[in-house]
Amino acid sequence: MGIINSEQHVTTKNNKYKHMKTFLYSLFILTSFFSCTAQEQPKKPNIIFVFSDDQRFNSLSMTGDPVTETPHIDQLAKEGVFFNNAYITSPICGPSRANIFTGQWERKNKIGFNYISKNIITEETYKKSWQVLLREAGYSTAFIGKSHTKIGDKHNTPLNQNTDFAYYGNGHLGFYPAKRHKQFSNLKNKTQIEGMLEATKAFLTQDDSYDYFYENAQPSIKKQLNKRDPNKPFSAWINLNLPHASSIGGMGTQPEDPEYYKTKYEDVKDQIELPEDYPQDISLPDNVYATKDLMKYYVTSNKGKLLNEKLKMDRAVYAIDLMLGELREFLKEIGEAENTIIVFCSDNGLFLGEHGLGGKTILYDESVHVPMIVYSPFFKDKTKGKVIDDLVVGQDIPATILELCGMETPESYQGQSVLPLIHDKQIDWREDVFLENLFTDQGYPRQEGVRSKQFKYIRSFSKDNDRSKYVPNQTIENDEQPIYEELYDIINDPKEQNNLVGNKDYLEVLNQYRERCKTLVSELN
Repeated sequence: MGIINSEQHVTTKNNKYKHMKTFLYSLFILTSFFSCTAQEQPKKPNIIFVFSDDQRFNSLSMTGDPVTETPHIDQLAKEGVFFNNAYITSPICGPSRANIFTGQWERKNKIGFNYISKNIITEETYKKSWQVLLREAGYSTAFIGKSHTKIGDKHNTPLNQNTDFAYYGNGHLGFYPAKRHKQFSNLKNKTQIEGMLEATKAFLTQDDSYDYFYENAQPSIKKQLNKRDPNKPFSAWINLNLPHASSIGGMGTQPEDPEYYKTKYEDVKDQIELPEDYPQDISLPDNVYATKDLMKYYVTSNKGKLLNEKLKMDRAVYAIDLMLGELREFLKEIGEAENTIIVFCSDNGLFLGEHGLGGKTILYDESVHVPMIVYSPFFKDKTKGKVIDDLVVGQDIPATILELCGMETPESYQGQSVLPLIHDKQIDWREDVFLENLFTDQGYPRQEGVRSKQFKYIRSFSKDNDRSKYVPNQTIENDEQPIYEELYDIINDPKEQNNLVGNKDYLEVLNQYRERCKTLVSELN
């Protein structure tokens, strides 16, 4: 071995020092880069979508209800964006929900009520639904409350297997959900809205305060119930079955029910509004609509019964408002409020005597027009409180949520993200909305319609050959002609009382909307 002299030793030592200094400097630069990159990529936003049931557009304080108090929903609109012209294109429970799962019109997905259509959302289609896509992107997901469409099979296997927290009941929940669905028996709150909030908190919480919820869960669903992963963003779809008339029975009858379900608004009951000139005659011919087949809880010809139902619905909307306010407070408690987007909408509207009608599905605005709010803590001040008049539909919600989370919209979606409208971007937006009812049970006619901001066109078809059948393609395949047509000037006749079909001054407009309806049927199919 050679001998190193003192000069060589000093040089070697200096070289080692230089190499070490270079290495540490490079390490510092690299660490700083990754640190900055991490800071530049914020945590993905959380999503909460609250979907109420049979809640009319004018059911809020801010939209003109003279009795119901909705300060929390109104506040959400003041901090977010309210859509003045939001429509549900298939205004009835199951099809409306299927349209949200698929991002499509019913004319495309053909998911009517399973017992009539015999159709289900296939596993392939379900994998493109917005919550599945969010889960694949790293989200913890929850599906809570009412389910009214079949997914994959009669047991909804894909939904159960691809959701972290699947806690729901098929069909109507009732005011006391555990009475109809044993899976809700682990709730301390026996009333529906309060129980669904309790379930949502059980999913979101990270401490042991809701351990009882999981410990007491029905064995058959325990594997479906997992708390959110605190290292992931979350998405919760909360489906309520109120103020739907099927779920107001029994309201306030139990001692433990909140007091507002028992006495709220009794002192202002005389201020509850009924339609002008109530009771109105049914506006449709007998061969188009038959009240005798309607569900009894939707019949509106008895004034006392109607007022009592409206009172209970007002209480239910008040409870939904309280739920939303409490949910926002809970988000603050768990440190997620500043990162959580909230979307609020109803699955359809409801007739309460207008046109002499009850129920929904008929394509007048009372049935198709709904309240819709998109709130984001990331909206700039100039955006907060904005009211948008463009025509939007329920199918726009999935695309909007995905874009809010930085994800692309599947090509199969027919709805569009509303973010360009929110942010005042120039975009070629729809000028009209295609509406349809393919539900031919309970006395309802099959209908198609087009609504623009100025006009509404509706055509109804004979029930003789399609009663309780599902025939979405009949108008295309058979060139079927309607048995009744309606045209309304929405601007001058917002309550749709004056049918302009037969008025020669509007023949050109009528023909224009007839052709537009045919075009949309073909395009959306």
